[in-house]
Amino acid sequence: MADQVKNNAPAEDDEEMYITLEFDDGTEVEAEIMGTFDVDGKEYIALLPDDGSDDVFFYGYKEVGDDEFELVDIEDDEEFKKVAEEFDRLTDEDEE
Repeated sequence: MADQVKNNAPAEDDEEMYITLEFDDGTEVEAEIMGTFDVDGKEYIALLPDDGSDDVFFYGYKEVGDDEFELVDIEDDEEFKKVAEEFDRLTDEDEE
């Protein structure tokens, strides 16, 4: 899980927004915020790491204040599968 999140998001809605994920082992990864979405009444966020891979990171998303949010690990395999399927459905709709 990302231990800490640094929000490097610009104020403009039209620009890409990035955050820095810091993992337990001290590794930091810049990630583009692809968007937030709802699955079964819970909010999730999709992040695209800036590491040259095609990976997408999914986390639970919880707003904790003005312009502040918390990432929550998805530990249940079934929940993760639902989140990934909904993300795929949403991105397929965007491409049509």
